[in-house]
Amino acid sequence: MSGVRTTLRALPTLLRIGIAETIAYRAEFLIWMLTTTLPLVMLGLWTSVAAERPFQGFESADFVAYYLAALIVRNLTGSWVVWQINEEIRQGQMSMRLLRPIHPFVAYAGTHISAVPLRAAVALPVAVILLVSSARGSITHEPSHLLMLIPSLAAAWVLTFAVLLAIGSLAFLVDRSVAVLNVYFGVFAVLSGYLVPLTLLPWWAQELARWSPFRFMLSAPIEILLGRTLGFADVAGLVALQAGWALVACAVALAVWRAGVRRFEAYGG
Repeated sequence: MSGVRTTLRALPTLLRIGIAETIAYRAEFLIWMLTTTLPLVMLGLWTSVAAERPFQGFESADFVAYYLAALIVRNLTGSWVVWQINEEIRQGQMSMRLLRPIHPFVAYAGTHISAVPLRAAVALPVAVILLVSSARGSITHEPSHLLMLIPSLAAAWVLTFAVLLAIGSLAFLVDRSVAVLNVYFGVFAVLSGYLVPLTLLPWWAQELARWSPFRFMLSAPIEILLGRTLGFADVAGLVALQAGWALVACAVALAVWRAGVRRFEAYGG
């Protein structure tokens, strides 16, 4: 209980530090933002394809809505914690972090959560304007769906963050876990719907993506926003599956971290 109280007291400070770091390293922050513009590239491609006739049920406005929604979700749920962990281990800063009374996962989470409003301030205005003006007919108008979008985004953030924590923690066990990240991102781009909507994939890939954690990192909030689920029960089930995958990912990340820290300390880190 004392550890929980210490963590709760430290959270406001962690959030302030996270905001200060984001502002101080604004150049790196903007570079990271620019790396999430793949949906805009795919938007230009698929709207050209659907300009003359719908493509598998998608009209140009549907592609506009989908990829702008993907841009919003990606910016609100993305994380750079893999690079952060790798750099701290390489530069010898991890030892000091492990000595602090706050668990590193909490400290990392505070830093990354505090950057969400700044990312939203940069990315959302343009995306929302285009989304409302060009593809407003493709967005759900169900209040219950819009309400469930909030926990869906939160679950997507936790799931993404936990998976990246697990990959980052591999840096204790291998030279650089960034190489693993490259493989992860290749799979994520396809099975999350980041590259193309999942309904445009071959049937076997759709089935694989349907139950994989990648869908719940990105496609699930988009499905809710665009109203591609049948009803409130379907939306609630989707969010419940997101929460379940998030809990599994957190458990895996913690297990990998503990194994890595034991090895790190054994070698005198």
